[in-house]
Amino acid sequence: MALKRMDNVGIVVEDLAAAIDFFRELGLELEGRAEIEGEWAGRVTGLGDQHVEIAMMRTPDGHSRLELSRFIRPSVVADHRTAPVNALGYLRVMFAVDDLEEVLVRLRARGATLAGEVVRYQDAYLLCYIRGPEGILIGLAQELSADAQTELSRELG
Repeated sequence: MALKRMDNVGIVVEDLAAAIDFFRELGLELEGRAEIEGEWAGRVTGLGDQHVEIAMMRTPDGHSRLELSRFIRPSVVADHRTAPVNALGYLRVMFAVDDLEEVLVRLRARGATLAGEVVRYQDAYLLCYIRGPEGILIGLAQELSADAQTELSRELG
């Protein structure tokens, strides 16, 4: 049997509404919201009696999803929001964007901060990591077209 697809990436947050607003600003679409609880849910996660509010966000191309979860019960037991990039476990979610500079302006208005700086990888990409809502680490990548690569090379000398 073959793998069919990656369905979604899940991120636990405290403020679900703020996280939804942030990812909408980035360009994801809210696919739906729900509350999940019951004996079956606790059997899946191993947490027993749980109650979780979720929001499913979809990329514009419809191929990728981000599941945002706010645990009502049981309470959160660990906080990795300020972990450095080299911490074990989840690193970041990377999104491809058309105009990195424009996206940064919009996301900074929603509280995003650069984790480092915007860098050029060869003549192929502009890349950066940002801290989004609640310190979530997010990667942004702008693929440089041949024209953009030539212009950028001229600007950078």
